[in-house]
Amino acid sequence: MKIIFLFVVLILTSTVFAQTKQDFETLIDWMQGSYNSEEQSKNDSDYYNISLEMKKIWTDRSDGYWLYVEQAVAETKDQPYRQRIYHLVFEDNIIKSIIYSLPNEKKFIGAWKNTQIFDDLDPDSLQKRLGCEVIIKRLDANTFIGSTVEKNCSSNLRGASYATTEVTITKNKLLSWDRGYNDKDEQVWGAVKGGYIFKKINE
Repeated sequence: MKIIFLFVVLILTSTVFAQTKQDFETLIDWMQGSYNSEEQSKNDSDYYNISLEMKKIWTDRSDGYWLYVEQAVAETKDQPYRQRIYHLVFEDNIIKSIIYSLPNEKKFIGAWKNTQIFDDLDPDSLQKRLGCEVIIKRLDANTFIGSTVEKNCSSNLRGASYATTEVTITKNKLLSWDRGYNDKDEQVWGAVKGGYIFKKINE
């Protein structure tokens, strides 16, 4: 797993796999679903069992795909620590996941179970997390990889100056490594040994 993440940035700056609109559709299909990191948490006490929900919203829109994303410790799923909306677009053979924060987040807790809740939410009311978009490329027939760009994603969480995200996506698994760094490039939050391994438990 570490090797995959070490080479993500290098691979993303080179030609990896000729991407098509069909690749984009495949990525969306693979991303949507219910996940958890239960197996990893049982094998390594440094990791928690985290629940990850990713569901399509606003499916009638024609400007890419929108996903509601909710993360929580599995034992307290009704108290998520992260709620986001991802807007995935495919432009010039590049797949980009643009990250947004929600207004009045508590209103949308558990909304992955009933995405019609978002029908009354205007996308213009979302707050874009500037510089935090994830650029995604197809590595091979079975894998997509992605990352934020350099130090562009600002963060003030726990003394951080910026944050990074690296992902590896397959049909039934999602590896995600979020880390925060201070202005001396010292890691101040996030997993140290490697990313969280989320296994899909439901489509």
